[in-house]
Amino acid sequence: MATMRNAVSLAVGLVLALPAAAQAPKAPAPGPEHEKLGYFVGKWKTEGVLNENPFMPAGKMTSQDSCEWFDGKFALVCSYRGKGPMGPSKGLGIMGYSAEEKVYTYYAVDNSPMAMLAVPRGTVEGDVWTYVDESKMGGKVVKSRYVIRQLDKKSYAFKWEIEGPDGQWKTISEGKSTRAK
Repeated sequence: MATMRNAVSLAVGLVLALPAAAQAPKAPAPGPEHEKLGYFVGKWKTEGVLNENPFMPAGKMTSQDSCEWFDGKFALVCSYRGKGPMGPSKGLGIMGYSAEEKVYTYYAVDNSPMAMLAVPRGTVEGDVWTYVDESKMGGKVVKSRYVIRQLDKKSYAFKWEIEGPDGQWKTISEGKSTRAK
């Protein structure tokens, strides 16, 4: 009789567990905000100019950039190699979207002495991506904004500005990136 009770209990337990197993949580999927990052996937050729500023010398800059999806398609990993007024440059960036904060994020490291400690927050309106940041540069807190304007599927323009003590924005760098062939 005990064996029959155990078998019935086991059968009832399995029947009750089936709906719970059928409703197991699914792995999260990228949303439309993540999919917008796909614009940057691929190889890019960048040309631009650095304007005179307190942090680096002025001059022309060029780079070869490459962005690819990180596993899961929630973020892009981008790398670049280039040349500018301070010599050869090399860097790594991660572009993502914070569903919690409802902003795009950017993390970066390069071979310059300035490390990015803050994480710029970005928004997208139409074809314009605007990232804002407040971090220390040269021992001073500096507000900056980086604007990307998608020109078409094969190119975008960019501008990096910092806010001066007078509240006016000064362009530090600007240029254009074009999909590499």
